[in-house]
Order: sequence, then C-alpha cells, then structure tokens
Amino acid sequence: MAKRRGTRKGRPDDRKGGKGAGRRLGDGGEGAPAKGGRLPGLGRGGVRDDATPSERKSGEAALNKLRTGIDRVDRQLVELLNERAKLIVEVGKVKRGSGIPIYTPHREQAVLQRVRDANQGPLPDRTVEAVYREIMSGSFALEQPLRIGYLGPPGSFSHQAAVRQFGQSVSFEDLHEISGVFTEVRRGHCHYGLVPIENSTHGGVAETLDAFRDSGAEIKVYAEVLLEVHHALLAACEPREVRRIHSKPEAFSQCRQWLSTQFPTAELVPAASTSRAVQTALSEHMLEPGRGSAAIASVLAGQIYGLMPLFERIEDNPNNITRFFVVAKQEAQPSGDDKTSIMFSTADKPGALVSVLRSFEQAGVNLTHIDKRPSGRTNWTYTFFVDAAGHRTDARVAEAIDDARTHCHELVVLGSYPRAKRIL
Repeated sequence: MAKRRGTRKGRPDDRKGGKGAGRRLGDGGEGAPAKGGRLPGLGRGGVRDDATPSERKSGEAALNKLRTGIDRVDRQLVELLNERAKLIVEVGKVKRGSGIPIYTPHREQAVLQRVRDANQGPLPDRTVEAVYREIMSGSFALEQPLRIGYLGPPGSFSHQAAVRQFGQSVSFEDLHEISGVFTEVRRGHCHYGLVPIENSTHGGVAETLDAFRDSGAEIKVYAEVLLEVHHALLAACEPREVRRIHSKPEAFSQCRQWLSTQFPTAELVPAASTSRAVQTALSEHMLEPGRGSAAIASVLAGQIYGLMPLFERIEDNPNNITRFFVVAKQEAQPSGDDKTSIMFSTADKPGALVSVLRSFEQAGVNLTHIDKRPSGRTNWTYTFFVDAAGHRTDARVAEAIDDARTHCHELVVLGSYPRAKRIL
C-alpha cells in the first residue's frame, strides 16, 4: 500500500525542474547548510540575522517608501474599479431595457483576451485573468444578481468549476441531480446552470447526455469550462481500516487502477456527487466509527465537511481534465473561435450515420467529439452527440447541418459557444 503523504515544512519543492532539482538542503549538495539546518548568516525564513542596526534602519526606510507607493497605487485602483462599476451599472440598464442577457460569453472571452494581451508582467496571465473574473463577477451583481445552478452540495467539482467561472459575487444553487440543473434553468429559477459533460479519462457523463436528450430543444449550451480535477481519498480512519468507499461513478472510473492496487477488496458505493459522498462517509463514521467509510472527492470537500485526506492525487491520469457546459435558455453570439454541439438520431436506413458524418466532412467542418446514448424510446436505437468546430451561423457549419438533417430522424442544435481557451 502506498505511503501516506505528508507535508515537508520549510523545504522547497524538489519535484520542480531547475538547477539542483532533486536535491534538498542538507543532502550534501552544493550550497548545503552546515549541520544545524541553516545557511550561514540566515535566520528563520531566510532573513539575515547578522545585519547591523544601520542596515536594518536603512532597510525599514526603503520598505516604508515602497509601501507608500503601493498604498498610492491601491487608492488609484479602487478609484478606477469604481469608475468601471459606474459604467457597468449603465450597461445593466441598457441590457435590461433591451432584453440582452447579463452574461454574454463572447464578451467575456474578448475582455479576458484583451487583458491577457495587455499584460506585460511580472504578474502571470493566469493571475490577471483570475482578478478580472472576480471583477466581472462583481459586475454581474451590479447589473442583475445572477443565480447559478450546479450539481451539489458545495465542494463538488461542479461547484469549483462554477465559482472559478462566475466568481464569488453571484448566487449559487446546489442541486441534487444533473437533471435538476436543467429543470431549474428551464423554469427560470436559475439564470444559468453548470454541468459536467466529459472527462479526459472517463469520457462522456451519462446523466448530462441523457438530460440533453430529454430537454435539449429547450436548453442551450451557452459556454464551455475546463477544470483540472484531482481526487483525494478522504476518511476519519486509518488507511488499513477503510472497507467502504463512496463517490460518483465517474470518480471511481478515473481512479480505477489506483483503487485496484491499494484497496482491491473495498466496497465501492456510488453517490450522486463527490461532495455528497463525503457527507455520507462522514455520517457513517459518526454512527459507526469502526465501519471504515471513506470517500473520493476534492481536498476542498474534505475541508468543508471535516474529513482528512489519507491520499491526494489518486487519479490514474495526472492530466485529468473535466469539461463542463454552461447551459441557458438563450443562445450565445459568435466569438470568432467557437464550437457547436449537436444531438441527432439517424434515419432507419443503411449507412445513415456515415452519411451524417460525411455531411460535415464534405463541408470541411471538423468534428472534435462524438458520443452516443440509448435513445430511451426503442431498444437498440441511439442518440448521437457531436461537437463541430465553428458557430452554427458560419456558412460551412450551417451547410453541414442542413445536409445532415436529410439523413436524420431528428437533429437538434444544442448550442454554439466560445471554445474554452484555458484550464481553470
């Protein structure tokens, strides 16, 4: 069984590249400290402990001058943010008066791209983008308070993706099932919903595909979100005591090899979401401490509900990415770099599926994803899901869709939306 991971306090991360990578201080490498653990002349935290009083006084003066500059810039930032906010309030009035959606993915993409292009450092693009996502989140609240539905409870990966996409200034509604997200958006109880559609290891998410099959004509794919997913085994007992593990089936699939090696005899109990699995494992432990209940979920979920991580990053693929859709009742405008998701069932004739796919080939449209689910109507009939590069209003995409319809019993365009360009 793998050893439990611990933290190495005060040590640099020697897993990163760079000169001397793989050698920690004290291992005898170049620059190793004398016995006792400190480099000569450095105190705790790498601060010099042999500085003279005059050097300290000079350093304090320099710091005070820099901090005065930071305070001045902070005041300017606040003034500019509020100047921007006043414009946002006027934007909200125009949108509400003309029926334009508050959240527009194509505009979001354009704003984020402009700030990345304008960034000259030293802040990395990822940091600047995160700041602007929060600024836009506050802007939503000024224009019109938004309610976002997701597969809950809090701490789920859907919750993480929703917060990173929409920021902290909107309202979040944790729902018990993916179908419930569709229902609440369709009824107008939530402005938007966020649902997982595909994982880089597991593939398509069956519940989401089925929800599109059942209500795809009323709900549109409005945006795409990519989230890096890391699983942890959480429990309130020792690893050797674990006998039951709760999680979402997709999480079990993403950790299959690790589980078969480390816990081959443990009972795997499916849950509606990873955060729900944490709640169940915790309640079982409270009722029966010796039951050996654990959960596979995010470290955040463990922090929220009070379960400690026994092992972190247990997913089989370290580059584990889940793709989410933002769903809405309206359609997204073209951004210049889009995808179109389509759902169809073929006509009952030989070569019908090939004919549909050929429609896109002949139009020069690349299909980036294909999946299928049972139609739910007749045995051995299927509903297919494809993603095509481009917006439905693009001439080539429109041509391919029109030709594909002639080979289909039913074809529904689920939505066109900006392609996600960064992993959150």
